[in-house]
Amino acid sequence: MTPTSPGSTPCAACAPGPGPAADFATLTACVRALIDAQGPLVADWHSFEPPDAGPGAEPAPAADLAVLRALAAGQHLANFRLWHVEDEARRTDVGPEVIAHCKRRIDGLNQRRNDLIERVDACLVALVTPFIPEGTPARHNTETVGMALDRLSIIALKIFHMDEQARREDADAAHREACARKLAVLHEQRDDLARAVLELLDDYARGLRRPKVYYQFKMYNDPALNPALYARRGA
Repeated sequence: MTPTSPGSTPCAACAPGPGPAADFATLTACVRALIDAQGPLVADWHSFEPPDAGPGAEPAPAADLAVLRALAAGQHLANFRLWHVEDEARRTDVGPEVIAHCKRRIDGLNQRRNDLIERVDACLVALVTPFIPEGTPARHNTETVGMALDRLSIIALKIFHMDEQARREDADAAHREACARKLAVLHEQRDDLARAVLELLDDYARGLRRPKVYYQFKMYNDPALNPALYARRGA
């Protein structure tokens, strides 16, 4: 996925073109736009899902708002695909080969999702660092902005599908009412987390803390690190 591909997240704050943010307010506005676009993208992708260009199609992290937009869109799309494969993996009317195929797709998508969280954070660090006041202490949050965007992506998916359940004509009133209550909670949680992300960015701008990339180092997909894989290779 290139920074200007159709699968990229719409971001009015990034519209002037590629390159670093002119000021911190521009960067914050771009992140806010990325969050606001997650719900509409989920709805759009249910009508037309972008083609899968494969792992590594997104651009490398850089101090560039267009790159941030593309990386965030790729991470959100990985969650979108993961959600629906997880649904298929719960089917009981198919054979074990179908479930095994789903499991392998889940592993690959989850690896891609985590890789893109790290790349989003690397991009954000590059974009934020020029604006951090000198002498800012090395204080960090338990969750990065990239991790929070991932959680917001999942909440956007939950909101879309819970709204479907709240409006299901083939379900009884009790089901729809229960789902409507859950939907209200999801909207509240989304608003809380979105506000927390923007407050964290404000802390960076004020010199209260620094961003940092935290690496997952997933081991199960690496044949050099998963003993179930490398032990068989030497057998």
